[in-house]
Amino acid sequence: MKVSAFNQTDLDLLPGLQPEGWGDIKPSFDFYIKSSFCFPIKISSDDEIVGIGTTIIHHDVAWLAHIIVHKEHRKKGIGKLITEALVKSLRSTNCETIYLLATDLGAPVYEKCGFETETEYLFFKDIKIEKNLAVSTGVKPYQEKFKEQIAAIDRATSGEERMFHLEDHLLNGFVYLENGIVSGFYLPTFGDGLILATNSFSGIELLQFHLLSNEKLVFPKENLAATNYLYEKGYKETVTGKRMRLGKRREVNLENIYNRIGGNLG
Repeated sequence: MKVSAFNQTDLDLLPGLQPEGWGDIKPSFDFYIKSSFCFPIKISSDDEIVGIGTTIIHHDVAWLAHIIVHKEHRKKGIGKLITEALVKSLRSTNCETIYLLATDLGAPVYEKCGFETETEYLFFKDIKIEKNLAVSTGVKPYQEKFKEQIAAIDRATSGEERMFHLEDHLLNGFVYLENGIVSGFYLPTFGDGLILATNSFSGIELLQFHLLSNEKLVFPKENLAATNYLYEKGYKETVTGKRMRLGKRREVNLENIYNRIGGNLG
């Protein structure tokens, strides 16, 4: 087995690795290749790519993402090999914490690599709400003057410095204002549509705004406001995923997450 960098010429080979039920992985790897803070790798055997994965670095925090093993090469230890290679590549950085979001299939592999479960994410789909629901007057389009408040909410929620990652999506975003103060924000073009809020009222208003044009939500089980909102409407999670950590525990406010970015960033 050979570990090497995943590059542009490998993109056309991704359909053979595409997992069932996942969104198209090609745009993600195209992004990883072009980003200065992402480092995708491949595992090759006899000139065939049998596994892939990437690291995403946010200063002293890293995420492992898109760890995928070709379906014909599973149960050969390749998932563990990819994970160990990604973790090893971070030893020369100042990353003190490594996160990932795991499926039921992947979690046992990551546990063998030393990761521990911090929480579970709840996955909801096929959510139908009234399409004529009035948008709250507190929901406002993004303006430059909101940037620092958004950064503060994201930092307090995630425990990470990742504003450089959010910036490309701010112009298409929205905030929730209470007495002129930003108490939540929504970035519809960022992954699954990131929603963070400092209180349940703002969070539910932004969540409802998201559901006017979307039918899926994913958030940590700690967000009781979002969970109760959906349970009361008769929806139950269809599946769960584990948020796992290797290294230093960080201060995070998972109850502030009303919709995650995606499996690559939590």
